[in-house]
Amino acid sequence: MTWWAVDVRTPAEHRERTSAWLVAHTGHTVEERNDGTLVTFAEDEPAATALIAALSAAEGGPVDAQSRPLESVDWSIRWREGLGSRRFGRLIVMPSWITGDADPDATTVVLDPENAFGSGEHGSTRAALVLLERYLHAGDRVLDLGSGSGILAIAAAKLGAARAIGIDNDAEATVVGQRNAERNEVRGVVEFLDGDAADLTRLLGPADLVLSNILRTVNVALLPAIGPALRPGGLGIFSGMEVAESDLFRPALAGAGFEIQEETADAGWWAVAAAHP
Repeated sequence: MTWWAVDVRTPAEHRERTSAWLVAHTGHTVEERNDGTLVTFAEDEPAATALIAALSAAEGGPVDAQSRPLESVDWSIRWREGLGSRRFGRLIVMPSWITGDADPDATTVVLDPENAFGSGEHGSTRAALVLLERYLHAGDRVLDLGSGSGILAIAAAKLGAARAIGIDNDAEATVVGQRNAERNEVRGVVEFLDGDAADLTRLLGPADLVLSNILRTVNVALLPAIGPALRPGGLGIFSGMEVAESDLFRPALAGAGFEIQEETADAGWWAVAAAHP
């Protein structure tokens, strides 16, 4: 299969709305480039054409968008490129093909992300792992929204969570997460569900800790579900946002009743831990 990229150029004041529309209609993360272009993906050329037509209909007229074929790659091996071992406090994340003596004093997560998001190599994931390692308590009940490869839910289980449930709207990511849970021998603690995070979060609480490493617009949309799903005094860890977006997300957090405990940044990506009364 040859995937196609769809490049959308829209005025800055419409960019957030258009990004949210693209995420909702494709199920894929939207990349915002330095020039403001929004980039999303379609499975083939007809799907890309249909997506542009649907966006035009939603906007009430033609949009500035073009599609282009992507290089055909073998993702069964391509995803391995550049991955290595990383340490986050007492936590080590490493791919399965790296051999070597493990640190007996560290908690190790052995992960193969395949084509699901979450390898420990992206700044947003690293920032979330830093806060998770600091704030997770043994026995916590954890929800991981947009779980991808399962890295955060599995790390929570390895750090002592009593239960960790990952939710993703990509069925393939759910399968990858389950394989990684088996690899780390935490299937009795970790479960992955395929579905809508807003709906499932409301059903799966109360949780001690909710992780949400997604886009800012999606994080904002999930706040009304996350707050009630947390036990009193529970914690939300939010990532997937660039540092420049932090000033936009803090007011949304406050409006949903969250109180910021700590912020961190990694390679331009920002994460925040916030308590809910």
